[in-house]
Formats: sequence, structure tokens, C-alpha cells
Amino acid sequence: MFRTFCSLLIISTTLAGAQPEELQKQLESIYANWRHSIQTHNDVLWKKVTASHRQAAVKNRLLSEKKRFPADIFNLPALPPVIKNLKCLTIKRSGPTAKAYYFGKIDFGIGGNPADNLLVLSYVGAGNSWQFDQMEYINLALLPDTKKQLAAGELDYLEKTQELLPSGVIPPTPVEIGKVEYIAKVYAYCPGREIQVQINGTSKHLFQDAQEAQLVIGGAKHGRNEIQYTVKKLIDANFKDPMTVRVYIMSEVEGVKPVKIYEHLVPEGQQPEGFGRGTFVIDDQIRNRLLGVAR
Repeated sequence: MFRTFCSLLIISTTLAGAQPEELQKQLESIYANWRHSIQTHNDVLWKKVTASHRQAAVKNRLLSEKKRFPADIFNLPALPPVIKNLKCLTIKRSGPTAKAYYFGKIDFGIGGNPADNLLVLSYVGAGNSWQFDQMEYINLALLPDTKKQLAAGELDYLEKTQELLPSGVIPPTPVEIGKVEYIAKVYAYCPGREIQVQINGTSKHLFQDAQEAQLVIGGAKHGRNEIQYTVKKLIDANFKDPMTVRVYIMSEVEGVKPVKIYEHLVPEGQQPEGFGRGTFVIDDQIRNRLLGVAR
């Protein structure tokens, strides 16, 4: 294991020609600065060490929730973990992208006894320096064999899990959204299926064998809104369970429940369909329900 380097003094580091130990020092320095910016609510430092596409994505997410930018960047449920006590499994780089993999008791400072799990930190190259992109926390509770392998330094799980490897491509910077009229979320229940959803041509969502809700970037608008989706069967899947896609409009009034504005339901046992589209309309009656003045 290489020595962890946590200096808060180095912000820009050389991208080309770094040896593995030097690359780890560079990346951990960037993470330390990024974590420090969160801890101290320092938006100047945060912008300096955070990848431009991630900055834009965070801004769009906050605006879609009608929150403040940059003030609400720092309103997180927990602080990012310190990595100095974790085992660095490896650093992988592909072109202008890199990922660092850590194993151990990942402590977000919310109490309890942290278990051994996997933390993946992603970075991108910007000019001649690295910037922090995102953090992925992988709970290994349901993967006991994988946990044992990682604890022993065996990296087969990382090598075989494509989404955990650096892509070699810096994601494009999303277009900044305009004023949001209504906060919206898209929900999917899709056992054995993959669903890709697009709302109003801008907010894109991926659900794989999931039951979850995701924020609609750009929200929904008063009047007509459009939804498109593609569905495909995952390998070795069966269809004992139904599938559903829903859109909810969220109230900004405390105590007023969200309004289910759209639903597409596939009955139990039915095969996935390839492509579908639909619309939903937010009118004055829906707006009044969200305001709590009509039901």
C-alpha cells in the first residue's frame, strides 16, 4: 500500500508522466482539498478542484430542487469520509480519467460501527492537472465472497465490473437549465429489466433491475410535458413481477403530498416492450392541489 498523502496545499498537479506512487499522491491531494472545501463551505476551493461537468451537474440538480447554488452544495447528510485509514487497493487510469479504489471501514461520521466496504473516487484531467469528479460507495454486505477477495488484495471484482473502471472519456458538460416551474421525480419498478427514460428531451434516467425514484433535471412545466422510454430484458430475467414507470410532481407546501401525474404499467408476466412515449399535463387544478388549496 502506498503512503496516503493528505496535504491541503497542492491544488494543481501534473497530469502527464506520473509514476503510480506519485499519481496516488496527486489524486489524494485533490480529494483532500475537495473534502476540505465541503467541510469548510468554501465554494471558491470547491470550484477550483471539482470537474467542470460535475459542477454543472450539481448546479442543475440543486436548481431542479429549487435550492440555492452554490450555498446548498454543502448541505449534505454526512461529510465525505477520510481515506487515510483505508487500504488503497489500486489506482487505474485511462487517458484523461482515473479512479482510486479504497477498502476498509468507511466512516461518514453518522454513528454506528462502519463495516468493511468499497469506496471508488473518480477524477478527470483538466489541462495539465487533475480534478475531482465523484465518489461511489459500494456496500459489500450482499457480496461476502467479493469482500473477502478485496480484503486479500484480489482485484478480480474491479477488473470485471465495467462501470467501476475509468472510461477514458471526460463526460460532456450539461447545458445549464432554466427556471424550474415544478419539482418532479420519475419512479421505476423494473425487476429483470432495464429502463431508459427521457423527460422533455433533457432529463435522462437509467434504471436497472431497480425500485427507485430520480429527480427530473429541469423539473416539469405548466402545460404539456413529454416522456419517452425504452425497455429491455436483462440477462436471465423472468417476469413474475409487474413493471411500472411513474412521474410525480412534488409540492413545495409542507404536508401536501406529491401528485402522481403519469403512470405506465406492464402487467405481471408480460415481456418488455422496446419503446414507448406519452404525455402528462399540469393544469391549474394540479397546481392548486400542489398548493394545498384543492383536492
